[in-house]
Amino acid sequence: MVAVAEPQQAPPQVSQPGPQQGSRPIYRSKALIAGGIVLAWLVLWLVFRNVGTLSLDASALTPLHRWINSVNDAVGASRNSNPLFLYFFNEIRFVIDEFVTFVQALIAQPSFGRPVPVIGWLGVVAIAGFVSLVVAGWRVALLAVAGFVFLGLQGLWQESMDTLSLTLAAVVISLLFGIPLGVWAGLSDRAHRVITPVLDFMQTMPTFVYLAPLTLFFLIGPASATIATLIYAAPPAIRITAHAIRSVPHNTVEASESLGATWQQTLVKVLLPSARKTIVLGINQTIMAALSMVTIAALIDAPGLGKTVVKALQTLDVGTAFNAGLAIVVLAIVLDRVTTAATERRKLPRWAMFGGLGVTGVAVYLSYTYLWAAEFQSDVEIGSSIRQGATAVTEWVQDSLPVITGGFKDFVTLALINPLQALLAESPWFVVALVIVAFSFLIGGLRPAVVSAVCLGLLVATGLWQDSMITLASTLVATILVMVLGVVVGVWMGRSRRADRVIRPVLDAGQVMPAFVYLVPFLALFSASRFTAIIAAVVFAAPVAIKIIADGVRAVSPATVEAATALGSSSWQTIVKVQLPMARRALTLAANQGLIYVLSMVVVGGLVGAGALGYDVVAGFSQGQLYGKGLAAGVAIVVLGVMLDRLTQAAAKRWTN
Repeated sequence: MVAVAEPQQAPPQVSQPGPQQGSRPIYRSKALIAGGIVLAWLVLWLVFRNVGTLSLDASALTPLHRWINSVNDAVGASRNSNPLFLYFFNEIRFVIDEFVTFVQALIAQPSFGRPVPVIGWLGVVAIAGFVSLVVAGWRVALLAVAGFVFLGLQGLWQESMDTLSLTLAAVVISLLFGIPLGVWAGLSDRAHRVITPVLDFMQTMPTFVYLAPLTLFFLIGPASATIATLIYAAPPAIRITAHAIRSVPHNTVEASESLGATWQQTLVKVLLPSARKTIVLGINQTIMAALSMVTIAALIDAPGLGKTVVKALQTLDVGTAFNAGLAIVVLAIVLDRVTTAATERRKLPRWAMFGGLGVTGVAVYLSYTYLWAAEFQSDVEIGSSIRQGATAVTEWVQDSLPVITGGFKDFVTLALINPLQALLAESPWFVVALVIVAFSFLIGGLRPAVVSAVCLGLLVATGLWQDSMITLASTLVATILVMVLGVVVGVWMGRSRRADRVIRPVLDAGQVMPAFVYLVPFLALFSASRFTAIIAAVVFAAPVAIKIIADGVRAVSPATVEAATALGSSSWQTIVKVQLPMARRALTLAANQGLIYVLSMVVVGGLVGAGALGYDVVAGFSQGQLYGKGLAAGVAIVVLGVMLDRLTQAAAKRWTN
């Protein structure tokens, strides 16, 4: 029950689902217990500060890390003699390498004894325009042509085509496996029950985590990058295809079966056509996930725009990073708009179809035959101007706005990051573990407490406890900021249709951009630091949290809101006492998704000074002697993700029941 104040009379009661009045003493007692735990923790921190923190120097290794290094060395020594590698892993790497090389030979790399690819820039632009025209219409076709020409004008044509090649290769392989698995999961309840936990786990794991173990089996290079990308990109295709098949009305299927159709005919002629629009949406999400992962896979020597961004970030070259990041954004927008528009059925006039096909054929021939149509002219470019402009803006911001940017950075660092990091990283490890298990039990009961205890034990075993606590502190600070931003903007969007129409396209565009892109502007504003990684994580995770909260607030019954308003509630009272409590499912889901997005981005922030687990992973790729430590850091990231995910899910279940 929620009390809504009315002037000059007893406050009336507006009924709503949720905890009843009798449950409030329970919540009060839990709050008192939580306060007691925090107070005891603070006392123990003051007494035992920097004792038993399990700290480890950046270059130091534990026996586990050395053992992993020895395993890596043994695997490398037996790669060409062990039957498991000779007839399984090496064969997979060979097939995928050949496929990626073939796609690169078509549009990206010199091949078949030629100094240029088979299809040059003019042919690629024409093909992109024709495909977009057929599946998405002339407006999107113009966008695709303009976007691809812009990539060449930036002086990044080959890098862009390398990125596109790896993305297309990973997407094709992902869909070859993902759509059949999705159809199977859609048709079979047993398959759905088996596949769903696997997909949940795969989507919970931050992107970095896929890279280290794959290099152990497939070496560093395009093959490992493509395999990591397809593993990361396949879950959306599987999950959304299964949802599409299961969402087809039963009466439609029953009508088909009653007319004598076999299950194959029902699948091909009823289920797949009915689910086509949703399946195309799954393909869109797979492409976006693949592009995001391909850029990150530059850490394991994947060619393309991601490698340019990584090198620029490592040298703090903001201009080059901005130019390459802009190319990634352009490529992402084009791919997103084409596949999104493909969800609608379109019938192209015959004259347009054959005319477009003819123009495309001529362009491909010219790009195969003439150098000017095959290789984008280097003297026609605007990339240097973009780089110089971004560098000049960066220098101006750093020289002219240090009070604003530095003040904001110092405030968040001193008020939030430092205190929480000190509490987590400078307390004895067993005290922190006991506190987390106690909070897990208080929030969700026995099962979350056991899961937390197991995860904490695994963190100790990795030898990276203090780095894990530093990463956890950054993740929690960023999640707090995400939820504050999500509630403020989400409530505004949920209550105002006009605000929703203006803001939602911006959020959609934000979700299209790969994670690397978010690092560039904040590196320019705040230089390399923990704060840079945290703010980039906030901006990366905020769109999904804002949209979830906005949809939850809008879903609150208008009749309930009108009743509260009629009883004299102000807008603030209606929001705080009616809409937010009734949207608590959306709030808990936003917190869960925000945590997962933030964790993945905070780790990527290891490239811009975030340190801790992110730095350990990056160092493991670049320094062979730290490979074992980098792999252990990847495991620690997964463990943190699982613990936070299960804890937020348990809290959501308790709160919404």
